Amino acid sequence: MSTAPTWVLGIESSCDEMAAAVVHRGARIASSCIHSQTEVHAPYGGVVPELASRDHIQAVHDVAQRALADAGIEAGDLDGIAVTAGPGLVGSLLVGLSFGKALAYRLGIPVVGVHHLSGHLASAELADESLRPPYIGLVVSGGHTALYRIEADGPPDCLGETRDDAVGEAFDKVAAVLGLPYPGGPAVAKLAEQGDDTAFAFPRPLLDRPGFDFSYSGLKTAVALAVERSEPLDDATRADLAASFEAAAIDVLVARTRRAVADSGLSHVAVVGGVAANRRLREVLAEAGERDGFTAVFPPMSLCTDNAAMIAAAGARLLARGEHHGFALNSFSRVPLGGAPWRTDVAPPAASPPGTIGSDG
Repeated sequence: MSTAPTWVLGIESSCDEMAAAVVHRGARIASSCIHSQTEVHAPYGGVVPELASRDHIQAVHDVAQRALADAGIEAGDLDGIAVTAGPGLVGSLLVGLSFGKALAYRLGIPVVGVHHLSGHLASAELADESLRPPYIGLVVSGGHTALYRIEADGPPDCLGETRDDAVGEAFDKVAAVLGLPYPGGPAVAKLAEQGDDTAFAFPRPLLDRPGFDFSYSGLKTAVALAVERSEPLDDATRADLAASFEAAAIDVLVARTRRAVADSGLSHVAVVGGVAANRRLREVLAEAGERDGFTAVFPPMSLCTDNAAMIAAAGARLLARGEHHGFALNSFSRVPLGGAPWRTDVAPPAASPPGTIGSDG
């Protein structure tokens, strides 16, 4: 592989956070800025796509400008731009994508589209320089729950994925039925620390079934039914429900991951996505690794949730291979990891005079 470009700006806008970051030579995070929309969506208990894209439009310029300032560089110093092209909310994706393409066009530098999950996996490699393919990747977030075999060459091999709900979505829905605030995952985990995780015998879907798939719809329903039977809820019961749910959800993730490691013979597992911030998952999987002889790698908390540093790092690798996807680059709401339906037939134009973002020269 060629040397990674010196400065790459990453832009991530796949859902409800507008983020921009600068990565130096594909490995060092020079800046990482995130504009959160928690207050925008909190009254609705979840992400409202129209509100998300509108807020992105207002925030994208300032967030990108702040990322450059924090990195101590100007737009003209950039060697390339990486943007999340999918999967995600199309309206949100288009905001970051359009901004990234416009800036790349003005600067005369290449732009590459990055798969959102490739970015998450890159976050683990940013956190641990010793992590290199092949390894098992466990992606756990509000929209994804899947196990992959990550290879140095060739697309990732999907070993198994959720048949219905993602584990992060289940955390959010359980938070709602327990009357906890948005975002639900951290709220459930915090409450679970006060509860008895054996108080409710919740199911562990597919735990003993062959293969590596997941299912969280039945567990989510079991919690909702238990809440109905336990009403009115007191604080202790609410904490027991949260703890028992969390234990069931994490047990399945750990069991399926252990099976994937044993089947593959690999020695490293990268755990990425928002749910990778969960304390119980980190502790239980680390303990399983000590028993089974594998190492579980978790990004720092700041890189677990959606961020642009991971997109810049993944994009830097594409740029180092000589890829650029041109200005016909489009967004996709659904695309499998390893799939990249972005066009690569449009070369960047000659550079315009350098200046700050949005200037005329």
